[in-house]
Amino acid sequence: MPHVEIKYSNNLKIDMLSLFDSIEKAINEKDDSAGECKSRAYPCFEYKYSHVLVNIALLTKAHRDKVFTQDLSEKIEKTIKTHLHQSAYFSLNIEYSSSYYTTNTHIVKGDKLEVL
Repeated sequence: MPHVEIKYSNNLKIDMLSLFDSIEKAINEKDDSAGECKSRAYPCFEYKYSHVLVNIALLTKAHRDKVFTQDLSEKIEKTIKTHLHQSAYFSLNIEYSSSYYTTNTHIVKGDKLEVL
């Protein structure tokens, strides 16, 4: 259950839903055990330089080693940059959750989990 957070200068015109889908696809092509990506974007209205900062958090797993992470990073960077149609500084961070990380769902009876 990866998490994707994107912080970006609001002058950049990005189709975030399409970008979220592309990042999720890239992660699952590299690791089909990853599953759905919980994604959020935060436009920044006050900034000094146009930029995009992408943080991706994954669960720690034995096969997600240094080589895996480097390959995934390159794949995701290329994927993201196909969605950028303006010049900007770019940063990408892939991190792994600690053994104390909890992830699950909270379902309220009669309610549905919202999915876009």
